[in-house]
Amino acid sequence: MPGALLAFNDTVGNTIPPDTSHAVSVSLPTWESNVGYEKGERWVTDKMKCGYPRFFIHPLIQDLASTIVALHGSTNSEKAMLFPTHKAAVRCVDFIVDKNQTADQSLIRIIDFGPTAGLTSVEGTGKVQPRISAVIYPNELWPSAKVYWQHSGDGISSRRAEFCSKAFAEDAMSKRNSPGHSPPRKVKGPRRYQRPMSTDDASVNMPTNGNLDDHSTNEVKQLDSVLFVEERFGRNLDVSFACACKLAVRRRIAGSLTNASEIPESLNHGAAGHAGRSRDVPGFSVDDVYLFSTGMNAIFTSHRIMRLARGEMKSIMYGFPYVDTLKILENWGAGVLFFGMSSAAELDDLERRLEAGERYLALFCEFPGNPLLTTPDLKRIRRLADKYDFGVVVDETIGNFLNVHVLPYADVVVSSLTKIFSGDSNVMGGSLILNPRSRYYEMLKEVMSVEFEDNLFEEDSVYLERNSRDFISRIQRVNHNAEMVADTLRAHAKIKQVNYPKHSDTRQHYEACKLPDGGYGGLLSCTFHNLDDAAAFYDHLNTQKGPSLGTNFTLSSPFVILAHFNELDWAAKYGCDASLIRFSIGLEDTDALKASFDSALAAIEL
Repeated sequence: MPGALLAFNDTVGNTIPPDTSHAVSVSLPTWESNVGYEKGERWVTDKMKCGYPRFFIHPLIQDLASTIVALHGSTNSEKAMLFPTHKAAVRCVDFIVDKNQTADQSLIRIIDFGPTAGLTSVEGTGKVQPRISAVIYPNELWPSAKVYWQHSGDGISSRRAEFCSKAFAEDAMSKRNSPGHSPPRKVKGPRRYQRPMSTDDASVNMPTNGNLDDHSTNEVKQLDSVLFVEERFGRNLDVSFACACKLAVRRRIAGSLTNASEIPESLNHGAAGHAGRSRDVPGFSVDDVYLFSTGMNAIFTSHRIMRLARGEMKSIMYGFPYVDTLKILENWGAGVLFFGMSSAAELDDLERRLEAGERYLALFCEFPGNPLLTTPDLKRIRRLADKYDFGVVVDETIGNFLNVHVLPYADVVVSSLTKIFSGDSNVMGGSLILNPRSRYYEMLKEVMSVEFEDNLFEEDSVYLERNSRDFISRIQRVNHNAEMVADTLRAHAKIKQVNYPKHSDTRQHYEACKLPDGGYGGLLSCTFHNLDDAAAFYDHLNTQKGPSLGTNFTLSSPFVILAHFNELDWAAKYGCDASLIRFSIGLEDTDALKASFDSALAAIEL
């Protein structure tokens, strides 16, 4: 149990940001609360209103899953995982079966839900419809189901759960019949929801990846955006408006949209004056940008399409990564060769292996890494990939495309849009970019044409678009504040090491991809000479404290404790000391932010 609390730490379990229904972080404001969370102590877990969505299933999703089990399963012996499509649910089932070979497969089943036949009005055509697929499985298979949920990022978002729960309550969403076999039924509900009978699959076709045809574009131009905000919940959300938002996000990622005005006006403006921020790769277009419901799902998909395009081969993880990336490579495919130090010696080792005839699917790396902020030598990696025929997948989340330009060295670039691209910590999203100059481009493009599903929920896309309009101006301030924090920490004797691209031994590799007006990003970490100093500093640091990063406000976390609590010795071998605290720097006043860090540093000396 906790001891005496500082007033600003009396927030255990609260959402970050406060009072935010779809927050993607949760307050763990003391060192002890992080340890308590990892140990499952109820004084922490019972207070949690949310958590990072892939680790802590949102209460709205849990409630909908429980409702489905109550109607279609056994609440005493079964659970459900919810996915946006049948194909995603099939992947979950395949994983559970693979990890539980002796389980009775007949007890693992998929139920698809969609709009209730007869309750979709003519005026509802073109509106977002409720659709989910539930995997129902025995309770004892929960560990495998949770692994799939966490690592794949395939699950539904909390907004989709909220939307579908409302539809369920109104009898507007129900178990789907097989196409062509819908039995006659009486129409229930208000007349405004009635329409001629049809099969459940006959509802509106959903545009994919935010592509708009001329008809949809005209509809968007006529849409009153103020009215849309008032009606954005329930079945009133216009598909065409959501498609415009997705297109704007994709153009923003491509570098061809820098205008911050409302949709649809912003789509009529290009990136004049910002040519240096475009993805200057010959042949590149917005059609090479794909959106996903989470950043991890983009990474999961990059690995999956590489395997489908090239066949099963072992992958390479270069550099100490965010935990789930390595887990993906370990749990799916032919395995992984892990180089955790991001060193030249490891590239020497890899080159010797390649010269000896070993062949690999792809090398995965972060630019720079999380949480050690080391930067891979992309130029050398690209040379090796070209010579020995393996793919290169780069996660640019931490560096971000306004600071660094990594696409020329990668076959695939992935990113979590949940982070600094959004900034508001209230929506999940991810992106995947194909490099048209890649030797695998045509193969990957063909696989994507078959495998890609636009599973970014429409309402999430609206928040993502709105949050990212001021992305450019926010990055400049975040870069400035982060450099100040790094300098403040480096100047203090109680700090053992500061990890930041500007001060790293691998800085030259970062500089090789740094844009002329780019900075070093908003993420840094530091270690302490002992855990007591780390805990004292953390407890006295007056910032938001919890998981995630890339927020508009400074967010701090004892990252190694939170991400590697059950493997601390293993993490330490790669330089991830248990005392490490990670800081995602925000937009606060620079002097006020410095005062917060100075105060926490002073607490160590007491």
